[in-house]
Amino acid sequence: MAGEKICAFEQSFSFSPLPSKRFSFLQGKDTLALLMKWSMLGRISAQTFSFDQSFYPYSSEKFALCFFRDPDVVSSLRKMETGAWVPLERPVVSVDVEVVPCTKVSMELFDPIYSCGVLRPSGHVVKCFHDVHPDYDELRQMLQEEDSEHYYVIERAEQGEFLFRLFKHLCLGGELCQYEDTIDPYINTTKHIYKDLISVQKDPETKKISVVSTVLKVSAHDESGQCYPGRREEEQTFAYMIVDPFKRHVTLFYHSYGVGNFML
Repeated sequence: MAGEKICAFEQSFSFSPLPSKRFSFLQGKDTLALLMKWSMLGRISAQTFSFDQSFYPYSSEKFALCFFRDPDVVSSLRKMETGAWVPLERPVVSVDVEVVPCTKVSMELFDPIYSCGVLRPSGHVVKCFHDVHPDYDELRQMLQEEDSEHYYVIERAEQGEFLFRLFKHLCLGGELCQYEDTIDPYINTTKHIYKDLISVQKDPETKKISVVSTVLKVSAHDESGQCYPGRREEEQTFAYMIVDPFKRHVTLFYHSYGVGNFML
């Protein structure tokens, strides 16, 4: 039947765009100025959709495949190619899904960075020599090089958390990233975006706050190979689906590595 929403699984999900949903990190001048400085502005996006069935983490792959095959998603979904936003060219035939740990409700995860030698007491990032990158620092070395003495300052399990991944993505930035001299802009922007994307709830008895969102790192493949978030594997080209199972909303958080928009 023409126009019918089809998913090749017993449990089918249908999706509807929510164009009125706005994110403050894509609206505020201060954050936009930093994204521009980091060569990410114009290449980063967040789109929210509603869905019609109960979501459980064990159904993540089904959920993601239904998402990328849904006609209302396909008609509104865009990816960055050669500096322009374009639709998916061919139908998605498979997906890769990684459930990303997301449990943090504070910024305490980053406390060890402040006392390990990566930063000066002022919060300035310590510069260091590098064979390839002339303007290098201990923070990027900690994030990228496993043989760095600071690589495991943040424990491996903590590095898997969505909060840390988000921080790392911002620190590494885009192709023409102008790196910060201090850590505060990275920390503050990470907190801002994280709060924008993640849903939490408070236990009425214990008053404890916990994350209710499920985060999925996703890539989609058409008949010729990977088509989303990009044709090539690139650490700074990423797509995360952030699922709120209670509101039945899913936000697709996307970035394509390249030269950002230098005009606000």
